[in-house]
Amino acid sequence: MSNIENVKVIPRRLISDERGWFFKAITGTEECIPNHTGEVYLTMGKPGQIKGCHFHPEAVEWFTVICGNALLKLEDVETHECKEIRMSLEQSITVFVPNKVAHSFTNVGDTNMVILAYTDKLYDPKDTIAYTL
Repeated sequence: MSNIENVKVIPRRLISDERGWFFKAITGTEECIPNHTGEVYLTMGKPGQIKGCHFHPEAVEWFTVICGNALLKLEDVETHECKEIRMSLEQSITVFVPNKVAHSFTNVGDTNMVILAYTDKLYDPKDTIAYTL
């Protein structure tokens, strides 16, 4: 089975009112979520810029766009099967990316793109392999 078949798009609920918005990107009930704490991080990309362009032999990640618009490109590094997913806060989704699936985010909007990410492993440079998508 292709690793890209394990990519999951998880619908989320964006709660908005006159004060602003509230959004849960990770609830702790997701399939494949570990019993321990990994790393939570934010990354920002300027309009037209690409972030990522790598894969992890071991780590898995969950991504949520919290500002701007992104095109997530995915490729299974073993089967070379590809997938593209458009992401924005208004779409209210989190995307689970399994290990051995290369990923890149292109800011396809005219404002900064901000991505909230969770990974199940602590950073190890040997587990981040550059990959051209």
